[in-house]
Amino acid sequence: MPEGLPRLYGELASWWPVFSAPADYAEEAGLYMRAIDALAPRPLRTLLELGSGGGNNASHMKARFALTLVDLSPGMLAVSRDLNPECEHVDGDMRTVRLGRTFDAVLIHDAIMYLVTEDDLRAAIATAAAHLAPGGVALFVPDDTSETYEPRTESGGHDDVDRAVRYLMWGHPPDGTTFRTTFVYVMRQGTGEPVVEWEDHVEGLFPRATWLRLIEEAGLEASAVPYDHSDFAAAREMFAGVAPAEG
Repeated sequence: MPEGLPRLYGELASWWPVFSAPADYAEEAGLYMRAIDALAPRPLRTLLELGSGGGNNASHMKARFALTLVDLSPGMLAVSRDLNPECEHVDGDMRTVRLGRTFDAVLIHDAIMYLVTEDDLRAAIATAAAHLAPGGVALFVPDDTSETYEPRTESGGHDDVDRAVRYLMWGHPPDGTTFRTTFVYVMRQGTGEPVVEWEDHVEGLFPRATWLRLIEEAGLEASAVPYDHSDFAAAREMFAGVAPAEG
């Protein structure tokens, strides 16, 4: 197990489908696909998702793209393989993985929030650029930037056939370029007594200008794209990079 990985993505990864159900991702997956298609200067067929987690986005996007899914958590990859057996899965770190081939599109969703230094963010963006074919589109979707983050509390969870999860996410004020979220998990297996676990997740916060600058540094044409998800009280932004076309 990679060192420092949150327990949610490690020893608790098998609970992911009841923590966060694939059906909940239909809206956002649709937003990503429409944004990628709108930016593309040519038809797109293949997509690489870095930090693909349990494959919830992929479960909606695989009807549109041939997907290759990369994550550094073996437990989350196992969950995704069950959900998306037709997709290619690769164990790798978005900062360093090199597959030796290119794709029409690259997506990094909220897993990129776990990069807490500008050097790590630069490395992940460079990975995306290295895997883009000419005219390809990279889409980066942080939950927040320095300008949009506000501490907030969220809750959720689901019931499955023989288990259930409820969770609380408690966001704390930022500390420089990072912020801490306390997660509380209440898990019940069958008719047994609930088990309560908690942990802190530390995530990165970077200004809008930093995102655009690092995408440009990676040799891509950078832009900000409206992210109008119904979960947000106000519209946010995704960040995109388009690789130069051949010739």
